[in-house]
Amino acid sequence: MLRESAGEEEGVDLDGDVLDTPFLELGYDSLALLQVIGEVQRTYGISVPDDAVVDAETPRALLELINSAQGEAA
Repeated sequence: MLRESAGEEEGVDLDGDVLDTPFLELGYDSLALLQVIGEVQRTYGISVPDDAVVDAETPRALLELINSAQGEAA
């Protein structure tokens, strides 16, 4: 979804082990993350607060946020 929503920074391999790599190092800013969350909300119906997304600094933190929001919705 990162690639689809915000592209991929040249020289960054998102297929590698990037779960704990800060989004800034991956070339993604808060706007890119909000685009991804918008896609998650449209595709899966999972509601994630925008202010919580800004605090997610790594892909792992973002996944944990999405998973916890999914658990709350269930």
